[in-house]
Amino acid sequence: MIVEIADFKVRPEQRAQFLQVITGAATTHLAKSEGYLGHRILACQESPGRVVLSVEWAMLEAHTVGFRQSPAFTEWRAMIGPFFLEPPHVEHFDIAAAS
Repeated sequence: MIVEIADFKVRPEQRAQFLQVITGAATTHLAKSEGYLGHRILACQESPGRVVLSVEWAMLEAHTVGFRQSPAFTEWRAMIGPFFLEPPHVEHFDIAAAS
């Protein structure tokens, strides 16, 4: 399993709307992808224009190939992309420890 972390910067005044859109898009597009295991959407308290998406995938390729090369990704990006102040920073992590 790997964890994708996507760090989004949006206009603070649009954060509530962005959270609604990304929550719906995660349910309709992301969650239906093969290899998807779960996600969390985090809204930063100190930086109101920052939202972090954490997605658990069965393996890296489930995200980088399966989802990102699918029509669902194009639709996902069309829904959330208009809110971006800059392209999101996305990286993939192995879980080193958990409690």
